[in-house]
Amino acid sequence: MLDDSDAREAGGRARADLLMAVVLLALGLAVIYLSWTMPRLEARRIHPSTIPGLVPLFLGIALTCCSGLLLWRSWRIEAPGGWQHLFGLFRTREALRIGAVLGLALIHTLVLVGLVPFWAAAMLFIFAFIMVFETWLNEGPAEPVKSFCWALAIAVVGGGGIYLVFERIFLVRLP
Repeated sequence: MLDDSDAREAGGRARADLLMAVVLLALGLAVIYLSWTMPRLEARRIHPSTIPGLVPLFLGIALTCCSGLLLWRSWRIEAPGGWQHLFGLFRTREALRIGAVLGLALIHTLVLVGLVPFWAAAMLFIFAFIMVFETWLNEGPAEPVKSFCWALAIAVVGGGGIYLVFERIFLVRLP
């Protein structure tokens, strides 16, 4: 027998499964459509049985079938208060941390890379990541000066190490 908090948590999990099933179903259908409409190679005189979108088509079908099963299963589960519990999770400190990681990664990928050299973007990302999680999102109090020095040292070593290893040793052209 589940107590009230376990039942709410199970209901929230069932509604999270339902939401994820809808997202995965849409993704699977999009993959099927895009792989089906992918240009064929017959115009380039390549054998017509050579279908470039065949593997994505099968993956899209598998994703659609699995997400359909998950949707059907989670739709049938009775979950009183499941939506409230699920959306309540977005107001927790853990959700804030996940959002901060996502925001920092998007800023690094979409703004910094290409605007500044990659090693500088990596340094800025490492520095910002440590500062955000050591000062703003830390559970206990942290000394800002100590965190700043720590973050700066790790960012310089990390960014310099990325430059040295990839550009000089492995001869990889970074963006």
